[in-house]
Amino acid sequence: MKRIYLDYNATTPLRDEVRSAIIDDLSIYGNASSMHAAGREARNRVEEARIRVGELLGVPAKTVVFNSGGSESNNTVFAAMRVLASDSRGAPLSGGRRGIVTSTIEHPCVLNSAKYLASLGYRVDFIPVDGDGKLRMDELKNAVNEETLFVSVMTANNEIGTIQDIREITAVAKAAGAYVHTDAVQAVGKIPLNAAELGVDYLTISAHKIYGPKGTGALYVREKAPLYPLVHGGHQEDGMRAGTYNNTGILGFGKAAELAKRDLESYGKEMGALRKRLRDGLLAAVPNILINGHGEDTLPNTLNVSFPGAEGEAILLSMDLEGIEVSTGSACASGSLEPSHVLLAIGAGPERAHGSIRFSLGLGTSEADIDYVIAAVPPVIKRLRSMSTIA
Repeated sequence: MKRIYLDYNATTPLRDEVRSAIIDDLSIYGNASSMHAAGREARNRVEEARIRVGELLGVPAKTVVFNSGGSESNNTVFAAMRVLASDSRGAPLSGGRRGIVTSTIEHPCVLNSAKYLASLGYRVDFIPVDGDGKLRMDELKNAVNEETLFVSVMTANNEIGTIQDIREITAVAKAAGAYVHTDAVQAVGKIPLNAAELGVDYLTISAHKIYGPKGTGALYVREKAPLYPLVHGGHQEDGMRAGTYNNTGILGFGKAAELAKRDLESYGKEMGALRKRLRDGLLAAVPNILINGHGEDTLPNTLNVSFPGAEGEAILLSMDLEGIEVSTGSACASGSLEPSHVLLAIGAGPERAHGSIRFSLGLGTSEADIDYVIAAVPPVIKRLRSMSTIA
């Protein structure tokens, strides 16, 4: 059966060049922390990869801290903010900067980190978004003040693709003297992005979202921005992240970053054209559907569609039988029976949220694939609607 993978926001396959680089590195067995020749060779490859990741983000290599991925990066930043906002006993400060500000549509690892701090007594404000998924700037400005320590807002949403104005958000936070973090896992490699120009203090990136290996990521840390290790142990990453270097993963990450930077412009054009083809085709072929997310400020590869009268899990499974692999939202929320918190936040009710599908395109997607999907979806939706008990 023909298989069409349209779940690139969940993870991407290894690019051929990345796979070759990883295979080549398997013979480099030295520990990158060792001082002998084998260790130095391994360490040189780590530092070469660090340069490539830094170039992709537009920052010096020394500001890139390697780790296991996006969730670790985000947790590391929140843990650092907890240290800054705690007294000598680890309790929230009674005064001074101890406020945390984030949005209602963040990735679960950010939302749950923020909720954990709230449970410990820290002040946390969750800023709402509008119907397109854009942060309500008036509410952000009202929430950020001289007590705010930290603002964390994702660059682009993983479910609906909406892109935030991080520069404006950063300006608001910096005017109040707060630190700024952005989870750019879904944005890096898809849209032009320069961490230095954004003005953020911290930025999260993950290799497996840019056709690199799983289990490898990085945190950009602006020079002189405070950071404390989440993983304690040895001296790796200047003492900021202990553990034996994952040479193979880091090398693959570096190659993926190099290719992402090289192909950024062509990627944007190709994905944007395919997304438009899919969007227009579905709107013409399937009655009564809704497109979720911003019409213009959106990732070029992401299309979230609500199919009222049909249930998302049933759509997903039916499409899988047709050889089409999609998702109902974030891969990290897979298995949950709860409606998407992102769709609820933009004002979609539970029924609409439950009937939504995320199509995320990638380098392996062709026009023929899109046309196949456009032809396959209408009968699936018609059949499911005919069986539905939803009025």
